[in-house]
This record gives sequence, structure tokens and C-alpha cells, in this order.
Amino acid sequence: MNRIYRGTLGVLAAVALSISAGSALAQSLKMETGNAAGLTTLIPQLMAKSLAPMDVELQINADQTLTRSALSLGTGRIDAAIVPPPAYNAMVHAAGPYKKAGEQATKAASNIRSLFPFAGGVFQPIVWADSGIESWEDMKGKRIYIGPPAGAANRQITGLIKLSSNLEVDTDYDPVRLGWGAGVQAFQDGQFDVFIGAFPIGAAAVQQLSLQRKIRLISVPEDILATDAWADYLDRMGETNATVAAGTYDGQVNNDTDIRAAAYAMVFAVNKAMDDDLAYKITKAYWDNVEDYKKTVAVLAQLPTDQPLAGNNIVLHPGAARYYTEMGIAIPSSLAPSE
Repeated sequence: MNRIYRGTLGVLAAVALSISAGSALAQSLKMETGNAAGLTTLIPQLMAKSLAPMDVELQINADQTLTRSALSLGTGRIDAAIVPPPAYNAMVHAAGPYKKAGEQATKAASNIRSLFPFAGGVFQPIVWADSGIESWEDMKGKRIYIGPPAGAANRQITGLIKLSSNLEVDTDYDPVRLGWGAGVQAFQDGQFDVFIGAFPIGAAAVQQLSLQRKIRLISVPEDILATDAWADYLDRMGETNATVAAGTYDGQVNNDTDIRAAAYAMVFAVNKAMDDDLAYKITKAYWDNVEDYKKTVAVLAQLPTDQPLAGNNIVLHPGAARYYTEMGIAIPSSLAPSE
């Protein structure tokens, strides 16, 4: 599975280059995505291949901090971006990473529209098997990776830690903020004790860690999952319950049991100025091809598609809304476009 995933990324990178070189007449869209090894980039890369015959070219700039990408999208510097739901919510209220931007952030948020959400991956708490850390409480006083600087994942991960252990950031543990790619290497180099990474289930990066040195995954306590606080957390953060199935990673010492975790949603978003027909075309291309994506790339096999708008908190672009209406999919009033 991991070889398939890595190989697909290489093929898609070549496809993206060939599309860029050979589509001078294509409608070109500048797009920013997250971790180059994650679904926030993989799905747009797959879509680039599907859209090429329609003369739509996605110029993908990966490994970006998505909170910044959302601001760039809202101010019209790019045409599309993968936007984390918590980042959009913070932008609307000029809070968190957008506090200093103030009214600029709020105005930018008003210019963002969604096409479709997807499960971006799962927060997987990883420790070395010989670290002595076997529970969330054991993380007290440790250095814990919480995602890129100023990223939406900071709030998601610190919230996950708080609910699972009652540990407070900066008081009960030291947060470490690095880019996703740098985080993997820093964990290998011993720069922090707990790596709460954002990965698809079965990701090659986690498998490689487990083969280098035995790892342990820390599960969300089962009694937490039944609480109102957990349900509220999932709703606010655009997340859902997820399970890393037993046996997923070869070098995981506790791989005889399922690991309870949180899956986070991501939203394929565009500037509201995008032409309605183009937004419709992109939305339709995703849903027409997503089942083929899941068959082609093993790491996408568990991508949920039975609730097309789950996790989305951004108003739909009119072109996307037209697609869902044609397909008989109910659009919640909070997502219905007014224009």
C-alpha cells in the first residue's frame, strides 16, 4: 500500500508537469495545498489529471501553511485552496492566527466559497515504544508536536490533548510547532517526545517510522467519545470519529487493537469570483471520479463519501450548489449560497 501511495505521488507530479507544459490554451488556476505527502495535495493532484481534458489546469503550490492560503484565497491572490474548517471559522471572527489581520480577515472570509469537503486525514498520536509514554496522562511535562506555526491544526491538536488528558498547553507540556515534513524528521532526531501527526490511515511516513524503530499509537479514551464535550469539539473543529484498524502498521507494538482517533475535514474552496460554470465543472469532476481515485490509490480506500457535505462550514459556490441540487443532495441552510 505504501509503495502504491509513494509511486502515485511521483506519477502525479509528472502529470502535473506535463499538463503545465502542454496546455497553453487551458484555463489556469493557481491553487495552494498543504503537506505534499498528504491528502490535501494528493486529491488536487488527482483532480488535475481529471480536469486536464476539460482544458482546466491546476497550478498546485504544495507545502503551504493553509491558514495563510485561506487569506490569500479571500484576497484574490490565488484562485483555489484547501481550507481547514477551523481556519475559516477563525477568519470569520478575526480570531486565532487572524487576530492581527482584523477586518481584513473578516472581509477575506466573505470572499471564500466551497466546492466540496473531504476527510483530510487522521490525527495519529505517535510515541517511540521505549519512551515510557503509554497514555495521554504520561505526556505531562513532555515536548509535543502540534503542527505548523500558526496552522489550524494547533487548535485541533491542543483541543484533542485537553479532552483526552486535561493537560493544558504551555502549562502541562511544551508545544512544538514545525511544518509537517520537518516534523517527521525532527521526531526521528529526538527533538520532541510525542508526534501528533496528521496522516491518512496507513500513511507511508508512519509505516517508515515504525520500521525504523518500534512505535506506539495512543488511543482517545473510550469514555471521552461518549461525552457532549467530545461531540462539541468535533463539531467546532470540523472533525469526525475515526479508527486506525489493528494491524495497520507493522512496527506498532500495540497494533493488536483498534486505535480511536479524530479525522479532520478539509474543504476544496475557491474565490467567490470564480465563474459558476467552472465551479460546477470542478465539483462534478471530483464526484464523478472519486470512486476511481479510491480504487487507484490504496491510501484513499477508506475516504468516506456517503455524506457529501459533512464537515463543511463554508457557504457553497453557486456553481457547486447547482451540482448538488441536480444530484438531489440536500443543502443545509448554513451552506446555501445567497448570491
